Amino acid sequence: MSRIVYVNGSYRSYNEASVHVEDRGLQFADSVYEVIEVHRNHLVDPTRHLNRLDRSMSELSIQPPMSRAALLHIIRQIVRRNRVSDGTVYLQVTRGTAPRDFPFSDKSLSPTVICLARRFARGARDIVAATGISVQTMPDIRWGRCDIKTVMLLPAVLAKDQAGQAGASEAWLVDSDGLITEGASSNAWIVNQKGELQTRSLSHELLPGITRRTAIDVAGELGISVNEQAFSPQDAYTAKEAFNTSASATIMPVIRVDHRSIGSGKPGPFTTKLRAAFHHYAERLHSGKSSTGS
Repeated sequence: MSRIVYVNGSYRSYNEASVHVEDRGLQFADSVYEVIEVHRNHLVDPTRHLNRLDRSMSELSIQPPMSRAALLHIIRQIVRRNRVSDGTVYLQVTRGTAPRDFPFSDKSLSPTVICLARRFARGARDIVAATGISVQTMPDIRWGRCDIKTVMLLPAVLAKDQAGQAGASEAWLVDSDGLITEGASSNAWIVNQKGELQTRSLSHELLPGITRRTAIDVAGELGISVNEQAFSPQDAYTAKEAFNTSASATIMPVIRVDHRSIGSGKPGPFTTKLRAAFHHYAERLHSGKSSTGS
């Protein structure tokens, strides 16, 4: 559990951090967020994450709360104060606090900013990746602008819960055409019969994942073809390999879909190679210094 949390200009103890009861993020999910991986004391892909945050705020007409440099300073402070060398940073911006009403005609609202960091055991995550996870498909019931990273996550919460009840770690969401959009908290991939990495092309129907984008870059560096095209559950059942991408798990092998083994039933060579190379190519910004590198 985080010990120090940033809320609206103050660094507070975890148990004392709070927002106003009429914050629009609380009452309307009128809020956007980012999750950034911390890997060996480095922020992973911070530029792309903050670019996406800017886009999410712009799409919802939320006023930027401060400069990018100031946000980055807060992120680094939270990582340092919580002594996180491996983990994640959660950054949330809401439209702000106002008497409860649907319109947001008051453009002078001051956005709420929340930032916290959590540690995780990198070794434990690697152990999970060594064996792979199971996913369960289910209908995609989310709103029509899944490309905006909002906190309106109830459909994903319900999907994750149902997947868990089915013995799976993640849900893959299926649209009305019978094609997989993405995972409840990840982007979905297969290695098709041609040996290509295949993932759905970007649209309003799925999140433009930062780890997804960097995985495409890494594949290019490794000489692996990527096909950005939607696939069905049946395509997944017959794929050579499958995996998810997300900031919290980077490249996570999927060995079962709907209780059906994928490929050999073990993490495959493409997925393993991509995971091993990921942090060598991703942007890495030291959490305590102004330096970048691979």
